[in-house]
Amino acid sequence: MKRIGLDIGSTTLKCVVTEGSEILFSEYARHFSRVSEMTAEMLGRISQRFPGERMALTLSGSAGIGMAYDLKIPFVQEVYATKIAAERLLPGTDTIIELGGEDAKILFLTDGLEVRMNGSCAGGTGAFIDQMAYLMNVPVEELDELAAAHEKTYAVASRCGVFAKSDIQPLINQGAKLPDIAASIFYAVVNQTVCGLAQGREIGGQVLYLGGPLTFFSELRRCFDRTLGLRGICPEHSLYYVALGAAYSAAYEIYDIAELSRQIREYSSMSGYTACRPLFASAAEYEEFKERHSHDSDNIRLIDKPAGAMYLGIDAGSTTVKAVLCDKAGNILDYM
Repeated sequence: MKRIGLDIGSTTLKCVVTEGSEILFSEYARHFSRVSEMTAEMLGRISQRFPGERMALTLSGSAGIGMAYDLKIPFVQEVYATKIAAERLLPGTDTIIELGGEDAKILFLTDGLEVRMNGSCAGGTGAFIDQMAYLMNVPVEELDELAAAHEKTYAVASRCGVFAKSDIQPLINQGAKLPDIAASIFYAVVNQTVCGLAQGREIGGQVLYLGGPLTFFSELRRCFDRTLGLRGICPEHSLYYVALGAAYSAAYEIYDIAELSRQIREYSSMSGYTACRPLFASAAEYEEFKERHSHDSDNIRLIDKPAGAMYLGIDAGSTTVKAVLCDKAGNILDYM
């Protein structure tokens, strides 16, 4: 029987369809927080690919547990799913380093399972790399090529994106080369993972690199290799190890995939959440709000003709430049 493993992570969806040891279908996509909609679409494509077939399905992933609970879909925790896949596909693995969209994990498999995982902060994860690329004003896809051309690196904090920005913004303002900044970001991720998660335990033996950042950024893998003094393995299907572990697990139910896709599309979880009241109870209340706040612009004057002395103030900040022109009475001058 065909089996579906669906990994719903914090930022991405990963799905596989397996039959025995063969992978018949795989798909990876960012869900942009449209979890139910995109999960339903992905299952819909599977039902079109394999029309009329009933399949076994198991969910995993940090963003999938609520859906699994509400819809009574079998769920396997992502750490155990990763362990299942590694033991089946690459037996003898000692350590797994996995970087996701908003979490980072080190799994020590030798002499029993031990897991080190970051907390609620996304420092040193895929989201952190996205933020730093945005700060550098370069597409995140270009970081790898940039980092490969670096000549030196700088110390950059990665425990928190705010701290990292405080380190990187002055480098950008002072004209540091983008390749050097890109490599510094990757080494910051390595330091955060090794120092923050390994906490002194030696990383060695056969090491697997899993997850989106370690799959897409070969230079990031090289930074790990240089720091750890080894050569890790980024295996085939490294993006899908959690989904594969879910597909290989003993917990599953058999579904009509088209029908399950419809149920998930209509699913909306409010479990454990209290909705806020609307900002405005009526259209009239909204109009009154707009009228009240429109008076905040009463002191803005159009520059239609010279009106005496004008005064220009400029604020050149760390990331932006702001300027304002006003008259002697303090009215802000604007133009059409």
